[in-house]
This record gives sequence, structure tokens and C-alpha cells, in this order.
Amino acid sequence: MSTKIALITLSGRPNVGKSTLLNALVGEKIAIVSNKPQTTRNRIRGVLTRGDTQYVFLDTPGFHRPRTKLGNYMVSVARESIADVDAAFLVVEPVAHVGPQEEGLLAQIKASGCPAVLVINKIDTVEKDKLLEVMAVYAQAADFDAIIPISAKTGDGLEELLVQCGKYAQESPFLFPEDATTDQPERQVMAEIIREKLLWCLDKEIPHGTAVEIERFSQRDNGIIDIDATIYCEKASHKGIIIGKQGAMLKKISTLARADCEKFMGERVYLTTWVKVKENWRESDRLVRGFGYTDKD
Repeated sequence: MSTKIALITLSGRPNVGKSTLLNALVGEKIAIVSNKPQTTRNRIRGVLTRGDTQYVFLDTPGFHRPRTKLGNYMVSVARESIADVDAAFLVVEPVAHVGPQEEGLLAQIKASGCPAVLVINKIDTVEKDKLLEVMAVYAQAADFDAIIPISAKTGDGLEELLVQCGKYAQESPFLFPEDATTDQPERQVMAEIIREKLLWCLDKEIPHGTAVEIERFSQRDNGIIDIDATIYCEKASHKGIIIGKQGAMLKKISTLARADCEKFMGERVYLTTWVKVKENWRESDRLVRGFGYTDKD
């Protein structure tokens, strides 16, 4: 049987729902989700295999104005992910205005020469008349192959989106095993799950100054997985907030993370977490690379 693959980039400004969409497409939580912008830091590949076609989706960091070394890295990943793909999907919210971030991404997509599809997410939050207005505004801004309204949250429109993805599939051997859902190492998925819970549980600037490193990842003969994780933050005062009164906040974060780790791994997980301070790590090229934010194919 001949097989095909379609490489699709999901691009857009922060917080438009790219990671929620990726998880919905592959049917498993592989990218972390929060209501805070710039949640995704690395390029994450999601994989869905249906019949003779394998879809590989690249979830990218939101396109924003960087303020740190980490921010510079995130923007460079977003830019590079538009190159060498079969199509670029611009994910937007249902707002009838093309902002500077969208204009910048559309210019990059046009320069790359790859087909562009507009994906209007969160259609469950607006009336139909408003949606038609959004479609009209974007149709004037660029020459899209298709404009597809969806709700990554409810699943509305996802099948139509996959049909569109199939139009870009090229004959090729599969890049990943048929049952794969991501190219991320399990250790990295575990680290990202813990970071997601930091984003969920903590307010304001603290979560964006955190990174998670998996110190130990091992499986016992009975299947139980032991994970030792260190949470790094930028200030001693932040360490106290993350730990919380009598360790209550860290316990809450760890409990939520362990549940998702077990769901992903399909095994019981013993998770142990520590909190350490590394001041201004987001401004250090060495530390940014040390926490796994490195360019990779």
C-alpha cells in the first residue's frame, strides 16, 4: 500500500488555541494548555495516522514581540516552522480585525510559497453574523486556499479541517509509527505537563519565569514509573509562592501533574518535585539551552 504524509504548521498569535487544536486533532494531550499567552515554548509535533495518510502537525510558540533570550528563541521557532511544510494554517480568534501579528505571519507564509489556510477558532463563542464578518475581513487580507471555522474545544469543524489537510498530502513513507501521537520524548512531555500545572495554579508573571527539568525517569518491574522533577524559578520570593504555606501549593501542582502523567503513560506514577532558584535564567543563552529550548529538526 502506498502511503502519504502531510506536514502542516499551526501558526498564530499567543492564546488563539493552537495547542488545544493540536490535542484535539491527534486525540491525546501532547501540548500544554492554559489561558496565559506564550504557553508553548518549543516546536511540538503532533501525529495522526488515518489509513494510508499520516498527518504531522507542528504546534509553534505564539508570534509575539520578544523581551528575553527565551522570547527570541520562541519567535525564531515560530518563523522557522513555516518553512519546508506542505501548508501553513493561520489560527485566529473570531475577531473582525487583522492585527500586526497576523499580518507578519501572512507575509512569512506568502514568502515561503506554501499554501495558506485560515482557521477561525472559538466559533462557539460568537454569533453566526459575527463569524461571517470575520471571514470577509480575512478574505480581503490574503489569498487563502480555504477558510475553515472550527471550535477546538467542542470539535466542531475538525473533520472538515482534516479533509483540507488531506489535500496537501504527498506520497511518502510514514515518518512515525502508526500509533505515535508525538515526537516528544516522554521525559519532555512529563516536564511540560508539570509546567502546565504551574501556569494553571499560579498568577501573573511567576509561571513564565519557571522551567522544569526531569532529573530521573525510570520504570519498576511492576510498571510503576518514578519521576523526580526540579522546578526552577527566577527569584527566592517566587520559590516561596510555588511551595506555598506548609507546601500546599507544590502539593496541589504535583497532584494535578501526576494525574495527567498517569493518563499519558497509562501507568501509575510516583512524582517527586523540588523547587530551586536560577536568577534571570530566561536571559541566559546557556540556561535556555540547558532547559531544552534548542533548535532541532
